[in-house]
Amino acid sequence: MKGEERMNNDYRKLTRSRENRMICGVCGGLGEYLNVDPTIVRIIWIFFSLAGCGTGLLVYLVASVIIPEKMD
Repeated sequence: MKGEERMNNDYRKLTRSRENRMICGVCGGLGEYLNVDPTIVRIIWIFFSLAGCGTGLLVYLVASVIIPEKMD
């Protein structure tokens, strides 16, 4: 009975977006997860990538490998 209760929990899962993607869908997935416009997430990501001497690009590539793609 407890196993069934755990399986029926409604929780949000961070996934890469299939609809709101520019490159791999990481920013689109974050936007959907946080319930904000993905364009805002992209602008913030670009700002931090430029401010951090390009480490944002490395973080994006790692996130695109780690975060699973959304299954419909």
